[in-house]
Amino acid sequence: MAVPIRIRGLVKSFGGMRVLEGVSLEIAAGELFFLLGPSGCGKTTLLRCVAGFCTPDAGEIFIGETEITHLPPHRRDTGMVFQSYALWPHLTVRENVAFGLEQRRRPRAEIVARVDAALDMVRMRDRANARPNQLSGGQQQRVALARALVVEPRCLLLDEPLSNLDAKLRLEMRGEIRRICKTAGLTTLYVTHDQKEALSIADRLAILDAGRVVQCGTPVEVYRRPVNRFVAGFIGETNFVEGVIENIANGHIRLRTAWGTIVSAAPPPGGVAPGARLTISLRPEAIRLDAPAADMPNVFDAVVRESVYLGEIAQYHIEPRSGAGPALKAFELHPSHLAAEGGRSVRLWFDPADVVLLEEESNTGAEISDRR
Repeated sequence: MAVPIRIRGLVKSFGGMRVLEGVSLEIAAGELFFLLGPSGCGKTTLLRCVAGFCTPDAGEIFIGETEITHLPPHRRDTGMVFQSYALWPHLTVRENVAFGLEQRRRPRAEIVARVDAALDMVRMRDRANARPNQLSGGQQQRVALARALVVEPRCLLLDEPLSNLDAKLRLEMRGEIRRICKTAGLTTLYVTHDQKEALSIADRLAILDAGRVVQCGTPVEVYRRPVNRFVAGFIGETNFVEGVIENIANGHIRLRTAWGTIVSAAPPPGGVAPGARLTISLRPEAIRLDAPAADMPNVFDAVVRESVYLGEIAQYHIEPRSGAGPALKAFELHPSHLAAEGGRSVRLWFDPADVVLLEEESNTGAEISDRR
């Protein structure tokens, strides 16, 4: 039965360096929840605290109604899937999966039945007698999942489980992991640095930076409405443009920028007024290259300076025709007339609803961010 995970005010330091700064999270029963952030942000330390491999300096951790903050790992009733798979090389797939049940001294008939069920769930029963060195990376990862699931844990913990796989296999395993977790009905806490992985399969995710939770929400909420410049730049790619508010009326905000007047219909930061300086976050895929009408807001004459063809999309670096503003990056889906040569004139536009306003300021007019 799925149970919630509650983390309250978790603090952890190593050698005088604070790694977690009072982290609090509520993870719903049955939820597939991701911890995402750059290297050193504290996401793996947070997972290890939940697993019992690290003891926090302060704070509490609950699984269901049970506080497990200071319990040893084997008493927390969690399943753990490691980045390295951690399979016994001398044991078969069946023996690896059965190991945890044998340690619990379960009856032989029960072990056989539960191992078969776990292998069926991960679609590996036909390789039950193989050894790990006879399996692909994706198959080994499935076995590691089966080993965690077979003990029927109250929650599942995954530490970058796909990082050792090639790009194509990672893509295939994303959907499989979500299917397996949902079929098992487990509350799952999943650590990754891969944005696409988190966006594609998470129910909700938390973005961490310097040991703090910066934003928590669904993938759509975090991607389309980042709360600050760090989140906007970390999740996917975006253009940053500095602006000054000219006026606010009828749910629209007009900003003076190096490109000209940009109109936003997105919710603004609290307490802003005319004259306030804001940073605009504009996703490359929100920029269109052929404006449908001249009297629409956010229409600009521009020139394509560089283009890269990637099959399903083309990437463009675009400058204002006047030369007065900084470059923007734009994506075109299913490009039919790639401008390989520089100097192509376009009339770009973007919907006011896609103009996200942030409070942070920058010393540059615009920049393109793609933090991994």
